Amino acid sequence: MSAVAGGGAGGGAGSRDPGLQPERTRLAWRRTTLSSTVAAVLAVKTVLHDSTSATGVVAGALCGVLWLGFLALAHRRTRTLAANPVPPALTTRHATAAVLCTVALAACAAALVL
Repeated sequence: MSAVAGGGAGGGAGSRDPGLQPERTRLAWRRTTLSSTVAAVLAVKTVLHDSTSATGVVAGALCGVLWLGFLALAHRRTRTLAANPVPPALTTRHATAAVLCTVALAACAAALVL
């Protein structure tokens, strides 16, 4: 049986061929950024057209801030993926920040819509 690049009997850590995984990961970051953009835009639209309360305005502003935070994280990660042939792993701090921004943005947007 022959060794497959990166996964066979003779494939070491240095001979791993990432193939299209970095491209798929960049596309996943872009899709998630697009989804969070849609949620933030809809939240701000709801605030501008339907909600005149202070709570609604604060929630809309929070959605905008969370979206900007996630956008910065995603942009940094996609630049890192594009710049390196073998990209480094996402740090725990950045992964936690991305998850928190995504969940908080979804919660704020859902609170505004409901």
